Amino acid sequence: MGGVTLSSPTAPADALARLRALTGNPAAEFRDDQLEAITDLVEDRARVLCVQRTGWGKSAVYFVATSLLRDRDAGPTLIVSPLLALMRNQIAAAQALGLRAHTINSTNRDEWDAIRDGLAADEIDLLLISPERLNNPRFRDDMLPLFARSVGLLVIDEAHCISDWGHDFRPDYRRVRDMLDAIGSDVAVLATTATANDRVVRDVREQLAAGDEGRLRTYRGPLARTSLRLEALELPRPAERLAWLVEHLPRLDGAGIVYTLTKRDAEQVASFLTAHGVAAAAYSGEQDTESRVATEERLLRNELKAVVATSALGMGYDKADLTFVVHYQAPGSVVSYYQQVGRAGRGVAHADVVLLRGGEDRRIQDFFISQAFPSRERVDAVLAELAIGDRTTRELMSAVNLGSSRIDAMLKILDVEGAVRREGTRWQLVVGSNWEYDAERYAQVTALRRAEQEAMAAYGTDGRCLMRVLQEELDDPDPSDCGRCSVCTAPKFADPPDPALVELAQRHLRANPIELEVRKMAPDATGAMKKIPDDVRTEPGWALARVGDGGWWPAVERGLRAGRLDDEIAVALADVLRGQGVRAQWITTVPSVALGSVLDPVADVIARELGIPHVRLLERTEPRPPQREMANAVQQASNVRGAFRVVTPPPAGSAGVLLDDRRLSGWTLSMVGGQLRRAGAGAVTPLVLGTLL
Repeated sequence: MGGVTLSSPTAPADALARLRALTGNPAAEFRDDQLEAITDLVEDRARVLCVQRTGWGKSAVYFVATSLLRDRDAGPTLIVSPLLALMRNQIAAAQALGLRAHTINSTNRDEWDAIRDGLAADEIDLLLISPERLNNPRFRDDMLPLFARSVGLLVIDEAHCISDWGHDFRPDYRRVRDMLDAIGSDVAVLATTATANDRVVRDVREQLAAGDEGRLRTYRGPLARTSLRLEALELPRPAERLAWLVEHLPRLDGAGIVYTLTKRDAEQVASFLTAHGVAAAAYSGEQDTESRVATEERLLRNELKAVVATSALGMGYDKADLTFVVHYQAPGSVVSYYQQVGRAGRGVAHADVVLLRGGEDRRIQDFFISQAFPSRERVDAVLAELAIGDRTTRELMSAVNLGSSRIDAMLKILDVEGAVRREGTRWQLVVGSNWEYDAERYAQVTALRRAEQEAMAAYGTDGRCLMRVLQEELDDPDPSDCGRCSVCTAPKFADPPDPALVELAQRHLRANPIELEVRKMAPDATGAMKKIPDDVRTEPGWALARVGDGGWWPAVERGLRAGRLDDEIAVALADVLRGQGVRAQWITTVPSVALGSVLDPVADVIARELGIPHVRLLERTEPRPPQREMANAVQQASNVRGAFRVVTPPPAGSAGVLLDDRRLSGWTLSMVGGQLRRAGAGAVTPLVLGTLL
C-alpha cells in the first residue's frame, strides 16, 4: 500500500498536524500513549485496548488513525458506540479532519440503503453504529458482510459494555465477537474505556485477543482527574437536596449536570430549579431524540445552568467546559459514579463534583440490581413456551409472569447466546443449541453488584481521600491522595440548607397531584389487546403522591404501616378532587385483603369534605395474589378478572369516585371501575394515595 509511514522521520509531525486539525488547537500535543496507540494501529494493524481516564482523548486516537489509514488505501472505520449523543458529536468532530462520517441507527432507517451504496463505492470513511444494530437481522445480513470484507479499523467504544462484569453491560455488545471473527487478520482493532477495573479488563482482553495475545497491546493510564474537587454530603430528605441545589448552583461558575436515578426525579428537580430562577431542563432516555438533542445543544451554548439527567446523559457527551456535576442520588457503583463525574472538568482547570446522598438511594439501586438477571424458573418457562411453537413477546407475557422490558432483555441475552432467534415479530427456539442457564455466573455478577453497592455506600464515610477511592475501585495501578477533595482539605458545601427553602421544597413535592391515564385497551384471557368500550371506561384519575417520593408518600407510608392515615391526607385528597373540578355524587373504596378497612376512615373524611355519601358498593369474591407480584399487563389483568363484584348498584347515571391505596399497574382501577359503570354509574374517577408509575 502507498502513503507515508509513521516510521518515517516526518510521520509523527504528520500525525500531530492531524491532531491539531481535529482539535482546532494549533498548539495541541499528543498525551501519553496516544501516538503509541496510533502507531500500533496504523503500522502493525494490531489490536489495542486503551483504558484511560475520561478526557484523555480516546476519540483522537481513532480519528487520527482513521485519517492515516485511509491515506494508505485501507478500508473505512467502523465505530460501535453506545449512545446517539456520542454519534452526533463524533460525526461533527470527524468532519474537522475531512472524514466522511455517517451513522446507522434506529432514527435514520430511510438512509440505510444510501449508506450501504456509499460503503460499496468506498465513499464513506467512517461509520458509527449502535451495538443494537449488530443484533439487527437486516444489518447482519446486508451490511456486516460488506464491512467484514472492507473494514480497515474496528473501534469498540466504551468497551466495558462487552463484559457482564462491567457496570454497564449490554448484551448486544456480545455481537462484537461475531465481527471480530469475521474480519481479516490485517484489520486493526481499537477498544476504549475509562471505566474498567482489573476483572473487566481481563474479560475484554480475552474477547479481543481471540486466542492471539501477541497481537493485543494494552495502554492503561492513571485515572486521577486533577481538575475535579470531590465532596460527599448526607442529605436524606429530598426537600433538603432541592433546597441545597437552589442555594448552591447559582454560586457555582459555568454550567453543569445534576444526575438523578429516575426520570421522575429528573423532572421534579428541574421544575423546582426552574421555579426558583435556575435555568434547568430535564433529560432522560425516554424522551424523543429531538428533545434530547435540543437540550444537549442548549447546554453546549450555556443557555442552561444545569441539565437534570438520568444516566442517559453520560458516555459520549462532550462539553469541555462543564464546571460541575452534582448527584441528587448516588448511583449503584463507584465505577458508574466515576464515569458520570468524568463529564466535568475536561477543558477547565477546576470543576466541583458533589454527591448528595439520599435516603431512597438503596431502594432504587436494589430495584436495578434485582432486574439484572431473570431466575432459572422464568427462563425455563419462556423456553418451554417456545418449545411448543413460535411466540410473540405478548404471547409469552400471557404465559410467563415477567414484564415486557424484562422479557425483552431475557430474549436478547438468549438470542446473543444462541438459544433463541427472532423471525420478524416472533421468537423461536434454536434446536440443538445446547444452551444452559449459567446460574453460578449470574450469582457471581449479582454478588459483585452488591459489593459495588456497599463500596458506593462507604464513599465519603470512611475517611479516605475521595479521588483515591475512585482510583482504587477502578484498580488504578498508582492511587494516591488528591489533596483537593473535602476529605483531604475541608468541606465546602456542608452548611445545612435554609429551613425556609426546605419548607418550600417540601410544598413543591406535595403540590402537584399525578394524573392517571385512562386505559383504552385491555388484554383478554389469551393476551390479545382489545379496545375497552367507551361506556365502561373510567375517567382520568388522580394520585396524591408517587410511591417512594419525598412529598406526601412518607406520611402515607407511615399511615399504612400504622393502620391509620392522618386526616390531613384525606383532606389533601379532597382538595385534589376539588382542584381538578371532579364533580362526584358518591365515593366508594376497593376492598383490600391486606389493608382491611384502613381506607374507610379516609373515604369518610373525603365524603364529609365534599358533602357526598361514602357508600360500600363492592366486595371481593376471593383472595388473589398481590398485584405487585404480577409482572406484566396480561398477568395483572388476569389477576383482577373475577376477583370483585358489585353488591350494591350505584344510582343510575351518577358520578362517583373509586378510592384505592396504590396504583401499581392500573388494571384494578380500570376493571373495577368498568364493573361499576356496567352496574349503572355514569362516570367513575379513580383516586389513589400513591402511584408507582
